[in-house]
Amino acid sequence: MHITGVILAGGLGRRMGGTDKGLIPFAGATLIEQVIARVTPQVNTLFLNTPNEEYARFGLPLLADAIPGRIGPLAGILAALDNGRGLVLSVPCDVPHLPPDLVSRLVSAMTPDAEVCCVHDGSRLHPVIALWHPAVAPRLRSYLERGGRRVQDFVESLRNQRADFSDCAPCFANLNTPDDLQRLEKGP
Repeated sequence: MHITGVILAGGLGRRMGGTDKGLIPFAGATLIEQVIARVTPQVNTLFLNTPNEEYARFGLPLLADAIPGRIGPLAGILAALDNGRGLVLSVPCDVPHLPPDLVSRLVSAMTPDAEVCCVHDGSRLHPVIALWHPAVAPRLRSYLERGGRRVQDFVESLRNQRADFSDCAPCFANLNTPDDLQRLEKGP
C-alpha cells in the first residue's frame, strides 16, 4: 500500500508572533526537521505544504495549496490528495514528537469503508493528524469552494474512524506559543 505524506507548514504562526513555526530552532534542528525525521520512515512519498520557498532547503517537494489564499490546512490536504498516490497522511509541522508507529496504527484502525482515520489521544480528536482516502478529494474541493474551512466539520461529514493513541497522548502535543517551545523541547 502506497502512503503519501504531507507536512502542513503553511500557517501564519499568529500565536508565535508571526514566526514561521516550522523554521523555529528546536532540539538541535528546526521544528520541521524533527517532523520530517518522524514521518519519513513511515511513508513512501513526502511533500511539504508551504508557500515559503525557504523550505526547499530540506530537499522535499514543496506543494502549494490546492486553493490559494492560505485558507487553512484542508487546502494543503487537498493538494496532497491531488498530487499523491494511495492514502494520504497529513500532519502539522508543529507536532515534533509523533510516534514511530503512527501510520501503521492509523492503517490498522481504518476500516475498508472509512474515508478518513484520525488520531484520538484519549481526550481529544486530532483531525489534522489523519489518514485520508483519495476518493474524498472531490468532496473536499467542493467543501472548500463553498467556504468550508473547519477540518473537524469536514471529517464529521465523512465515514470516519478514530485510531486510539491514548497510550501515547503526549506525542500529539503541538507548539503554538513560546512557552510550548520550552515545554516540548524537554520531550513528550
